Amino acid sequence: MRLKGGLGWAALTIVCWGPMFPVAKRAMDHVDAFALGTLRYGFGLVLLALLLAWVEGPRALRYDGRLGQAVFAGLLGITGFNALVWFGLMSTRPEHAAIIMALQSPMTAIAVWLVNGQRPAGFTLGCTAAAIAGVALVVTRGDPSHAFGGGTLLGDALIVAGAMVWVAYTLRGAQFAGWSPLRFTVLTCIPGGIGLAAVNAVMVAAGVAHVPSLEAIGAIFWPLVYFVIGSVVLGIVGFNQTVRHLGPLNTMLMLNLIPVTVFGIEAALGRSYVPLELAGAAIVIGALVANNLYLRWGSSRKAA
Repeated sequence: MRLKGGLGWAALTIVCWGPMFPVAKRAMDHVDAFALGTLRYGFGLVLLALLLAWVEGPRALRYDGRLGQAVFAGLLGITGFNALVWFGLMSTRPEHAAIIMALQSPMTAIAVWLVNGQRPAGFTLGCTAAAIAGVALVVTRGDPSHAFGGGTLLGDALIVAGAMVWVAYTLRGAQFAGWSPLRFTVLTCIPGGIGLAAVNAVMVAAGVAHVPSLEAIGAIFWPLVYFVIGSVVLGIVGFNQTVRHLGPLNTMLMLNLIPVTVFGIEAALGRSYVPLELAGAAIVIGALVANNLYLRWGSSRKAA
C-alpha cells in the first residue's frame, strides 16, 4: 500500500511541478519575476499555515527557540532560490531551467563531500560529469556561441546559483530534528516570503522591477491560482508525502520525469528542438537515473 500510495503522491507532484516553468515564463509577459514570486508566496503561505495548523495543531506554528535558524534557512532557500531562479527565467528558456534544476541530486552529493568530507563513489562522480555535459549540450545546442545568444547565459547562470542555494537549504533541514517536513517548510517559508517581498521592494525602488497593475494581476489570475494551489501547496505536500512513502532515492527517480514534462509542454506549444538538445536532455536524465539505481543497489547491499 505504501508503494501504491507513494506512486500516487509522486504523480501528483509531477503534475503540479511539471508545468511550473512554462507557465511562469508566460506569466512574465504581464508581471516581472519579483512580483510573481511575491504573489506566489504571499497567497501560498496563508494556505500552508492553515494546512499546518489543521494537520499538526496551532502549536506547530511556534518556532520553539529555533527562530534564528529558521530565518536564516528561509532567507537562504526561499528568498534566495526564488529571486535567482525566477529572475533567471526571465532571460532563458523553461526547458533550460528544468534541466538545470535536475542537477540538484549530484549537487547535493558534491556539497556533502565538500562539507562533511564524504566523497561520492566514482560511479556517482562519473554520472555527475555526464549530467553536466548533457546540460551543456542543451544550453549550447553543440555550439558554444548559442550560450551567448539572446542573453540566455546570464539566466542559466542565475538558475544554477538558485539550484545550489536550494541544495544548501535542503541540507539545513537536518538541523531541525523533531520538525515534520511540512512544519520545516512552513516555518522557513514565512521569513523567506517576507524576505522575498523585501527584495521585491528594493528592486522596485531601484527601477529593476515594477509594481503590477490590477489589470496585469488579472491577466495572470488562473496561472496565479495554479502557482498558489498547485505548485506551492499541493506540490510541496505531494513531494513530502512521496519522500515519506518511497524514500528520497525513489522520489528523485520519479521527479526526473519533470524535465521530460517541460520539454513535452514546450514542444506542444510550438518549440522546436535540434537533435543535440534532445540528446543532451537524454544524457542528463539517463545519468541521473543510472546514479539513482546505483545508489539504491548500494543501499540494498548494505541492508542485506
